[in-house]
Amino acid sequence: MAQDRPAVRRRRLLWAGILALVGLVLLALGLTIADGALAGIEVAVAIALLVASYAVQSVARRETLYRDDAEP
Repeated sequence: MAQDRPAVRRRRLLWAGILALVGLVLLALGLTIADGALAGIEVAVAIALLVASYAVQSVARRETLYRDDAEP
């Protein structure tokens, strides 16, 4: 199990990066190109993706920071 922790952390950080990238692209589109209700929806989805990205990053970092090193 201890061997899988770095791989899980890398995978979570990769997903966090992908979510952040998609969120930033949607935010840029929503603020510059889109009109009306579509722009509002895109901005709301972008903010949700950015918050989800932050949450995934914090979970990955917390598991690394507070892991039990006493396990064999």
